[in-house]
Amino acid sequence: MTAKRCAIALMLLVLIPVHVQAEESLAAARELYASAAYDDALTMLNALASDAKATDERQSIDLYRTLCLVALGRTSEADRAIEAIIYRDPLYRASLDDVSPRLRAAFIDARKRMLPVIIQKQYADAKAAFDNKDFERASTGFAAVMAGLADPDIALLVITPPLSDIRTLASGFKELSVTLVPPPPAAPTPAAPVVEPPKPTRSLYGAGDANVVAPAVIQQKVPKYPGAVFKTTTGMIELVIDEKGTVVSRSIRQSIDPMFDRVLMAAAEKWQYQPATLNGTPVKFLKRLSITVSSTAP
Repeated sequence: MTAKRCAIALMLLVLIPVHVQAEESLAAARELYASAAYDDALTMLNALASDAKATDERQSIDLYRTLCLVALGRTSEADRAIEAIIYRDPLYRASLDDVSPRLRAAFIDARKRMLPVIIQKQYADAKAAFDNKDFERASTGFAAVMAGLADPDIALLVITPPLSDIRTLASGFKELSVTLVPPPPAAPTPAAPVVEPPKPTRSLYGAGDANVVAPAVIQQKVPKYPGAVFKTTTGMIELVIDEKGTVVSRSIRQSIDPMFDRVLMAAAEKWQYQPATLNGTPVKFLKRLSITVSSTAP
C-alpha cells in the first residue's frame, strides 16, 4: 500500500507546475512520514532537495529529512542534516509542532557548537568589507553578527571571549558603518511636460487673430503717384501673403483712381515679406494696407 501511494504521488508530479509540484511533493512526503513510511518519505525528500532553489523550501525539506533519519535511527546523518540547516540560516528555528523535545535539544546543541564559528566568520567578512570601504555590505554583515550574538542558545558563550570581544567591536563598527553608507542618489527631477503649441487649423489668418505675428516687410515699395493731386486721397489694398512671404493675391479695397490702382497692383505683386507666424509656424495672412496720396500745389 505504501509503494502504491508513493507511485501515485510521483505520477502527480508530472502533471502540475514546478512550484505547486514542490508543495505537493513535500505534502506527500509529510503524509508518508505521518504514516511511518520513513524510507519512502526520505527517498522523496532526497529527490526534492536536489531540485530545491528557495532557502525556506530547502529548510522545510531538510527538516523532514532529519525527522525521517532520526526515526530510522541514522543519528549521524540526522546531525549532518541539522548542521546543514543551521549553516544555511544560523537563526532558523523549526516550529515546536514539527519537532520532538529530543530533536529540539539536538538543534540547541548544534547551535552552541556552530554559532561561535559562524559568527566569527561573519565578523571577519564584515570587517574586511569595512576596510574596503564597502560600508553598506559591512553594515549588513555587522547586523547579522549582532543578531547571531543575541541567540538565546549561546547566551552563556557571549559573555566570555572571543564572542564578548566581537560583540563590543561589532556594535561599534555597525553604528559607524551606518553613518558612512552614502545616501541613495536623489531622484532625478522629472522633466517638465512638453506642451506642443497649437497647430494652424485655418487656411488664412489676419491681424485680429490671437498668437499671430503679422508679416514683416522685406520689400514694399509704393510707386509714386503720376501727376498732380489737389487733395489728400487715401486708398486701401488687400494682400494675401503665403507661408513663404510671397504675395499670392491682391485686390483694391478702396480706389484712389483707376490708373494708379493698376500701377499699385503691379507693384504689389513684387512685394516680399517675412511670413506671418502662429506660435512659430508660418501661416498664410490677409494684410490690408492703406495708401495715402497727399495734395500738391497746382
